[in-house]
Amino acid sequence: MTDTKFINRCLNNVVTEEVDNCRTDQDNNKLDADYIKRCLGDLTPLQESRLIQLKKWVGELQKGKVPSDACLLRFLRARDFNIEKAREMLSHSLIWRKKNQIDKIMNEYQINQVVKDYFPGGWHHQDKEGRPLYLLRLGQMDVKGLVKSVGEEGLLKHTLHICEEGLRLTEEATASQSQPITNWTLLVDLEGLNMRHLWRPGIRTLLKIIEIVEANYPETMSRVLIIRAPRVFPILWTLVSTFIDDNTRSKFLFYGGNDYQGPGGLVDYMPKENIPDFLGGECKSMVHEGGLVPKSMYQPGEEFDGTRQHILLSEQSVYHSVSLGRGQVHEVVLLIEEPGSVICWDFDVMKSDVTFSVLRTKVPITNRQEPHSPTGAMGVIDAVIGTDDQHRSVIEKTWREGHEYFRVEPQLVCHDGESIQFHERDVHETCRMDLQRVYREGESSQGSHVTSHMGTYILQWRYYESTQHTSPLDIIDTITAPKAKIMYYYETLKSADYRGSMTSLQSCQSGFSSLSSNTNKSATSSCPSR
Repeated sequence: MTDTKFINRCLNNVVTEEVDNCRTDQDNNKLDADYIKRCLGDLTPLQESRLIQLKKWVGELQKGKVPSDACLLRFLRARDFNIEKAREMLSHSLIWRKKNQIDKIMNEYQINQVVKDYFPGGWHHQDKEGRPLYLLRLGQMDVKGLVKSVGEEGLLKHTLHICEEGLRLTEEATASQSQPITNWTLLVDLEGLNMRHLWRPGIRTLLKIIEIVEANYPETMSRVLIIRAPRVFPILWTLVSTFIDDNTRSKFLFYGGNDYQGPGGLVDYMPKENIPDFLGGECKSMVHEGGLVPKSMYQPGEEFDGTRQHILLSEQSVYHSVSLGRGQVHEVVLLIEEPGSVICWDFDVMKSDVTFSVLRTKVPITNRQEPHSPTGAMGVIDAVIGTDDQHRSVIEKTWREGHEYFRVEPQLVCHDGESIQFHERDVHETCRMDLQRVYREGESSQGSHVTSHMGTYILQWRYYESTQHTSPLDIIDTITAPKAKIMYYYETLKSADYRGSMTSLQSCQSGFSSLSSNTNKSATSSCPSR
């Protein structure tokens, strides 16, 4: 055996022995001075008393494995050592862990290949106090691609695995350094952050993940270093900061531009030799650079449902998926109760081509008569493509455009490979037939429409056909043609909510110094105009 291997084995044995010692001390309920100093840190007599009370309560409740003293302290600190509030928070968390089998994550979790290749985060040595350090290159993350490839629950499970790893690493650091290391440091690099990161389903997923982590991993973060923050960052911070606990929020430090390189920057919190190479340091980082996830890796929403493993953000995926054959249509009917409400959508064409329209109708669509079933050749086609609810149009064949219904969005034709974003605009309703968007395979659309009327609006996707088919061969072609497939998301915002979000976007004129008083310099930030 080489000297290096022998030394590493000895060190590992020492760490394991020290971890076991901490666990043995706590299992025997021995809160002696040496144990507190070595494993927990300074505690007042009152704090020590509250810890013993909480530990006794959990022991009676669990009748088995009891969380470590360090874990119990985190919940007590999160509730200012209020024993009742800490017990309530811990109780909810223990139920959540059992329900979602969190204790199995470290042994059973297998990282999805997409996450391995495109998630730009990983552990990277320690900070100056010996805490584990996690690097996240958020600006290089394809949030939309990851959500559509592994789903909300896939991202949540990876986040929880990181949190569990953090707990294990802090425990090992406590043992190896013979001093209490109870939390870890997060460094977030925002280089590359832009408006695409403000993608609404991604923000919604992020907020749900923050809520779960805050409730179940309190006081695990010692410090969050936000570096290379661009002008768009205050918008993101405005959206997410209200979901972060006040105590956690006070641990955030912000740096715009290259401020992190000077005095008061990273050198104050990280050993110089641990500063990663992509930030101008000499330490080679093993963290992936991220990049765009290929659309070939996107998964339909029902496949997320089939692979979901216990941990739920919600009862259903944020995305829906549907297939369309020739002649088929899929519609989402929205009832708008006040003018000025905003309809938002996002979809990807996964296969073949489709048209997309936003319609409004003046005719009530409830309790209407089903249209007369066609006969002859068209009846054969209808029988093949189906008339299920998923593919049934609410637009009657006798309705006239410009009378019973209207198209409310202007024409746009996309070309191969483009990702399209539509923003709010003042659109006059019209009945022109060319107000139809054609989307090719591989294209994306993000958009919104500010409604001008109350009533029924319709998001409509239709299989795209460039010509009319009437010959027998065309009928056979219709039956054998490959289906189009789309993944879509939609949401409606009330007028007041929309105005509030626009006000927050337009008022982001403060510099990064207003976000944190701990940075020596600040970069003035203003929101880009829409």
